[in-house]
Amino acid sequence: MDLLSNIKNNARLQRKRIVLPEGTEERTLKAADIVIGEGIADIFLIGNKIKIMEMSHNLTLTNIVNATIIDPLQHAKREEYINLMVELRKSKGLTIPDATRLINDPLYLATIVIKNGDADGEVAGAINATGDVLRPAFQYVKTKPGISVVSGAFIMILKDKEFGDDGVLVFADCAVHPNPTDKELAEIAIATANTTRALVGIEPRVAMLSFSTKGSAQHEMVDKVVRATQIAREMDPSLNIDGEFQADAAIIEAIGKSKAPGSNIAGKANVLIFPTLESGNIAYKLVQRLAHAEAIGPILQGMAAPINDLSRGCSVSDIVNLIAITVNQAIANK
Repeated sequence: MDLLSNIKNNARLQRKRIVLPEGTEERTLKAADIVIGEGIADIFLIGNKIKIMEMSHNLTLTNIVNATIIDPLQHAKREEYINLMVELRKSKGLTIPDATRLINDPLYLATIVIKNGDADGEVAGAINATGDVLRPAFQYVKTKPGISVVSGAFIMILKDKEFGDDGVLVFADCAVHPNPTDKELAEIAIATANTTRALVGIEPRVAMLSFSTKGSAQHEMVDKVVRATQIAREMDPSLNIDGEFQADAAIIEAIGKSKAPGSNIAGKANVLIFPTLESGNIAYKLVQRLAHAEAIGPILQGMAAPINDLSRGCSVSDIVNLIAITVNQAIANK
């Protein structure tokens, strides 16, 4: 059974409540219909109920009747959510009129539904920019305790089974943070290890990447990775992590033994942490195209509740898969 099938099956066993703020977007509706039909998650759709049901009828979607539909302009918990928004942001000067205006925005409403405990995660971005999806998430859901940075991981499934765990590697950060500090890089490593356990079901062996292996080069960029490795060990002593490594020393056993003898990660890594966003983004795209690897992501990590952002060019199957992934993240959070 392939990885995505495993992720979907696990979601079915421990169904969670996922809110979709783009409830009147056609691909989102089609994906919601599939998710409900396959029992992957309980779905909350935000949007005008009459429009959602009319679209569902026109698209011959038979499972949307089993979704919970929340109309931003009129729903039973509207006042409760407005008061919660004000309470959480009163130190920032948020007023009742401000919150009343914001609660009409499906992206803000979705985060408050989660913050109030009425849903477990969110998937959006089919018609909204990443910044618009994440802004209310940062304001209301916030990051996990001990984590100050949100990052984006990709699960890379290679045809060559020699690398990682049977051809599976996890890359980060490939999507969010341009130039993390040493502490932020350590947090990204820990978050990615948690993502690897939750979604891939393997024990992470984390390699902190650089253009140097164990002091072979001297530079402040190398120093950052060395410090990040030590900080990650201090934050999570149980984490199986080592660095700094060049990429070949991290994933090819013979080179790892030669360049970093005695390391239990060198040549065996299944999680690769890149020192900057540019290096991570370039690497995953090169591996995807040149090695014909399947790239699943970006999977946002570090939020107190899972909130994932779609590409605006996403397909219906992309949305279904990301909902299943979000369910698994919510399961791991519990």
